[in-house]
Amino acid sequence: MIAHLKGELTEKAADRVVVDVGGVGYEVLIPYSTYYELGEVGDTVSLHIYTHVKEDAFSLYGFSTSKEKRLFTQLIQISGIGPKLGVAILSGLPVGEFVEAVTDENVVKLNEIPGVGKKTAERLVLELKDKVMGWFPQLEEAPAGKAASALQGDVVSALVNLGYSKHTADRAVARARQEVEADSFEALLRESLRKARK
Repeated sequence: MIAHLKGELTEKAADRVVVDVGGVGYEVLIPYSTYYELGEVGDTVSLHIYTHVKEDAFSLYGFSTSKEKRLFTQLIQISGIGPKLGVAILSGLPVGEFVEAVTDENVVKLNEIPGVGKKTAERLVLELKDKVMGWFPQLEEAPAGKAASALQGDVVSALVNLGYSKHTADRAVARARQEVEADSFEALLRESLRKARK
């Protein structure tokens, strides 16, 4: 299976690119989020690849970050969501906003993604909420002061993993901490995501 491609960008469209690797042109389907991160035709590009094999097709899906690819692979494991809809979901919301919507159980926001109906949005929350929260470090038991510090550090790490800069993550968590009273990783992460987007 092809897991990664690095080569010259020879064709570029909103939904697909062609990458020349050693004289072989690979057509790769992409979400808008990846399209916006690409350079111009002639530039060298590096894409994380998911290889989708069916009886009558062999398709490559490309992503600018490993987080996008990881979310895509989680999406297409859900009943009723194929690669086409998986790409549409990634095109509709950045990874950070999608994680926020899922952990917030914000079915309305997920329903706004083209191709995602109410039932699909509810299924996304039901099947992915625990999984996306599981991507982040779990807190260990510790004295109250150390636990609070560890909590903030884990949430900062989670934001960085979602693509935010360390500076933005630190600032967002500090601001969120003033509004979240309970020592809950999920609650602090949710509020920090809101702050990071402002």
